[in-house]
Amino acid sequence: MFQLSDTRKIGTLLLFLGVVFLLLGMMLFFDSKLLAMGNIMFLVGFTFLSGIRRTLEFFGFMGDRMKERWQRRWRGIITFLGGIMLVMSGWGVIGMMVEIFGFLNLFGTFFPLVFSFLRTLPVIGPFLNLPGVSKVVDKISGKTSSSMV
Repeated sequence: MFQLSDTRKIGTLLLFLGVVFLLLGMMLFFDSKLLAMGNIMFLVGFTFLSGIRRTLEFFGFMGDRMKERWQRRWRGIITFLGGIMLVMSGWGVIGMMVEIFGFLNLFGTFFPLVFSFLRTLPVIGPFLNLPGVSKVVDKISGKTSSSMV
């Protein structure tokens, strides 16, 4: 069976709590304190889950191909971290809009993988494979539709 180390368990918990605090902060009219706590928990959880070196490599601050990674992801990195700074400065709504744009730019390549995994799950899979929903999910994940002959 697959086992997680204690660091990864803590990272998973912090990542989950960060997402919960972010959603709670958005539901409570963009409360900047909840959003800031969610951002900190999300970043710390991401770091615990993947490790410090891999996190720095992901954000383009370290590694063998740092220049190449930075050139591909600079827009997402700057907007994501800039959105976090705006949220911590008290500009909750604008900061979250900038942060979501950066999040989509940074993690957008993972969406096809996530949707293909979700389609294999028992309850969510049949829903995502419905004709109308399937077209929307394929468009979001960037899949091209092939016509059946």
